[in-house]
Amino acid sequence: MYTTTVTVSGGTASHGRASGRARSDDGVLDLSLRMPAELGGDGQGTNPEQLFAAGFAACFHGALSLVARQAALDPSTISVDATVAFGRGPEDGGYLLRVDLVVSWPGTDPEIAAPLLEKADSLCPYARMAWRGTPTTITLAS
Repeated sequence: MYTTTVTVSGGTASHGRASGRARSDDGVLDLSLRMPAELGGDGQGTNPEQLFAAGFAACFHGALSLVARQAALDPSTISVDATVAFGRGPEDGGYLLRVDLVVSWPGTDPEIAAPLLEKADSLCPYARMAWRGTPTTITLAS
């Protein structure tokens, strides 16, 4: 239904984290990547965790808005906070992400909202990726 490509290039990568420039194939996304200050960077650009949090929050917001409209409810007051934490796994010390979503939906009864949150969770591709994994290929360009 839709495919996009974002290329990250340039910058320094000696710290094992992306820096440089991220640009989408249509040029709409074009931004500087930097390590956050909390990880020793200058914090003068966005970072992968912020981009992932934005994508996840937007995706879940869209899914919840859809199911709200299907239930004849007004989705205009819905907001979604996505907190992405970067850390290490206790088993092997490898890097891990943790995602926490907090939905604000003023004026909506929690008993009405709860099943809609579950339905949005099953529809949102980011949530599905987080719970089930996603097919990935890695190819070296020739």
